[in-house]
Amino acid sequence: MGSGDPVVLLHGTPYSSFLWRDIAPVLARDRTVFVFDLLGFGRSDRREGQDLGVAAHARHFAGLLDHWGLSRPSVVAHDIGGAVALRTMLLEGRSYRDLTLCDVVSGGKWERGLLRLVLEHPETFQQLPDYAHEALITSHMRRATHVGFRPEVLETFLAPWRGAQGQAAFYRQYGQLRQADTAGYEDLLGDVSLPVRIIWGREDRILPPEDAEWLRERIPHAELHWIEGAGHLLQEDAPGRLLALLTAEFPSRE
Repeated sequence: MGSGDPVVLLHGTPYSSFLWRDIAPVLARDRTVFVFDLLGFGRSDRREGQDLGVAAHARHFAGLLDHWGLSRPSVVAHDIGGAVALRTMLLEGRSYRDLTLCDVVSGGKWERGLLRLVLEHPETFQQLPDYAHEALITSHMRRATHVGFRPEVLETFLAPWRGAQGQAAFYRQYGQLRQADTAGYEDLLGDVSLPVRIIWGREDRILPPEDAEWLRERIPHAELHWIEGAGHLLQEDAPGRLLALLTAEFPSRE
């Protein structure tokens, strides 16, 4: 949507491009905005046998950039979208104009919490009764916001993961996330030369503030901005403050 210099918005798990519904139209006033659902999420295909690891998402993203004819877009990424964006740049050889990372998985030890339990006990989670599965993913999503969802928004995020097909799809994608897919580029983070902006909710309970510091230490020139009173989902908790940062010019590094 829109026209102007291109910017691509990458969502993470367990969300979809719907996460950018308040952000994309504003950016589109001055930019050409590209949004999509990662394979296995939202309205993308969901079926058995899909490769839904970060490495596969990065290959798909690289191919999508080529399909769109984007050689140096701006990229804004959230959650595992950050790992996808970094891997696409560092290991798939694609170039960006600049990169904004919002409460992202980037590297280090991020196999924890619910993810670790799913990785350790995949069959147990796949066999949960439907009411238990829905209660689990609902509470997990609510943990990601500091101020709370509007009811219709939560319903939209939950919809793809309901029913037998949705439950299978949820644990299929969650069960393929591995630290090994980010460990492969960690040593290259210090070589990143393009402008990088890190934005983090101070109240993030999914990826805590320590993760932002970890990333900032490894990309020394990156800006780090905290958003007070916001959790993991900045797009829900503080869309105005997030947009103010996304529309601000990167400072010159000359």
